[in-house]
Amino acid sequence: MAKSILIVAGEPSGDFHASNLIKDLKKLKPHLKFFGLGGKLCKEAGVEIDFDISRLSIIGLVDVLKNIFTIGKVFKHILKKVDETNVDLAILVDYPGFNLRLSKELKKRKIPIVYYISPQVWAWNEKRIDIIKKCVSKILVFFKFEEDLYKTNGVNSEFVGNPLLEAVSPNFPKDEVLKRYNLSKNGPIIALLPGSRIMEIKTLLKIMADAAEIMGKEIQNASFVVAKYRNLPIALYEEALKGSGSNIKVVDANAYNILSVSDFAIVASGTATLETAIMGTPFVIMYKVGLINYIAYKIVAKTKVLGLVNVIAGKLVVPEFLQYDATPKKIAKGAVEILRNESKKSTMLTELARVKSSLGAPGASLRAAHAILPYLQ
Repeated sequence: MAKSILIVAGEPSGDFHASNLIKDLKKLKPHLKFFGLGGKLCKEAGVEIDFDISRLSIIGLVDVLKNIFTIGKVFKHILKKVDETNVDLAILVDYPGFNLRLSKELKKRKIPIVYYISPQVWAWNEKRIDIIKKCVSKILVFFKFEEDLYKTNGVNSEFVGNPLLEAVSPNFPKDEVLKRYNLSKNGPIIALLPGSRIMEIKTLLKIMADAAEIMGKEIQNASFVVAKYRNLPIALYEEALKGSGSNIKVVDANAYNILSVSDFAIVASGTATLETAIMGTPFVIMYKVGLINYIAYKIVAKTKVLGLVNVIAGKLVVPEFLQYDATPKKIAKGAVEILRNESKKSTMLTELARVKSSLGAPGASLRAAHAILPYLQ
C-alpha cells in the first residue's frame, strides 16, 4: 500500500523547496502519495492541493489578524483531511506560525513529523525550540549553525546543505540574456528585486524606483531592470512604477538571468539576499513594513542584522536599509558608494564567496529525502 504524506508549505519559497524535495522522494519511492497545502510548484510535483497558498502568503502581525478567519478555516480543513486519511508522515515546510501550531495537533494523533527549513528561532521567538523538541521527530536545516543550535537544545536535527546552491543558476549565457531581454551594456545594469509577495511589490518597488531615479543622475548610462516574479501579474508592477521618473524595465524573466548580467542589485530582505550572494552580485538590502509590524519585530528581534546573508556571515557584509532608513535617498547613496569604490566592491564579493562556501555541497534536497526515508518504514 502506498504511503501517504502530508505536505504543508504556505509560502512561495516553501512551495519551491518542497516541490524539489517531493521530486527527490519520488525518485527513491515512486509510489508515495502527497496531499496538503502548497502552491503551483507542489501541485506540478504531484501534491493533491485544495487551497491556493497565495491567500496565506502574509507578513507580520497585522496581516495575520486581517486573515485570521481564513487561516483558521484552512487549519481546520487540513486537520479534517488528516482525520479522514491514513497519514504515514507529515512534512512541515517553514511557515512556523501555522506549522508549529499544526505540529501539536499532529503529535496528538501520533503522526511522525519532519520539519523542513527551520523557523528563524535564532532571530526571534527562541521558545519555538521547545515546541519543536516536543512535537517534531526530526528537523532538517539549511545552515550549519542551525544544526548546532538545535542539538545544543536536545533536538534531533541534521544539516543537509542548502538547495539554493543547485537552483541558483542562469538559464542562458550572458550575451543571450542581454539579447533576449533587450538589455544594454553601455553602462551598469542594476537589478531591482522587491520580493515575491503582492504587498512587497506595492510597498517596496516604489521606494526602489525612486532610489533608481536618484542613482540615474549619479551614474552615467545606468539602466534598471525588475525581474517579475513568475506568479504575479505584470499589472501589479506597472501600477507600482506609475509616475516613476526613472526608465525601469520590467521583464518576465528568471531573476538569476538578470543577476548574471547585473553589476549591482537592490534586494528586499529575504531568500533573495542569499540568492544574490550565491550569484556573486554586489548589492544592498532594504525592507519596510507597517508600523505595528515593525514594533512587534523590534520587541522580539534577537539579531542586530536582518538580511540572511549577514546573519550567516555573523557581521554586516551587505548594507541594510530598514524601516526608517529605507528611503530612496539613503538607499541610492549606499548603492552609489559601493558602485564607485572598487575596494568596497571587492571586499563584499570576497565575503559573499565565504557565505556561499558555508552552505555545504550541492544535493541538499536529495540528502533531505534520504534523511526522511527511515520515517516511512
